[in-house]
Amino acid sequence: MRFSPPALALSLALLTVSSVSYGKKRADHEISPLSQSLVVQGKAALNSGKHDEAVDRLETALAVDPLNRQAYIVLGDVARKQDLPGKAIRLYREALLIEPNDVVALGGQGEAMVQKGALGKARENLDRITKLCISVCPEQDRLSGLIKKAEDKPVIAAADVKPKAEVAVDAVKPKPEVEAEKK
Repeated sequence: MRFSPPALALSLALLTVSSVSYGKKRADHEISPLSQSLVVQGKAALNSGKHDEAVDRLETALAVDPLNRQAYIVLGDVARKQDLPGKAIRLYREALLIEPNDVVALGGQGEAMVQKGALGKARENLDRITKLCISVCPEQDRLSGLIKKAEDKPVIAAADVKPKAEVAVDAVKPKPEVEAEKK
């Protein structure tokens, strides 16, 4: 009983000290060199069109160092090239959790949102990029161009598309010109 208050105070002090390291962010130069070299290999595989090999290298880089933001960004690029915009958005979000002001991750996520059709969210990313860049960034130009191009595309509403059953009935119905020729 005599040791309870000091033991409680000591345990609280240790708990406080040990929890400080959990919120600490690391700088990019503190990323494991092995992880960085695997990202370089992954980029090379992506540029040569070997998507599976790129994914293998990049996932290994993340296993070596889970805070390698560049690995998440390049994995997002691979997902976009594989036409998986939802997966790309999630991977860019992981990079943005590590560094919320990463313009490259914001641009890639915006491009994936345009690919998915979420133009409103892509505009939000473009606004954030505009605020972060002092002058015009290449990501800003690319994303604004993609948004404008996507806005120019005609939107197909669900009312414009005929259900398959109606199309099949129209194909079976005799056309009025054909009936007139038979008479």
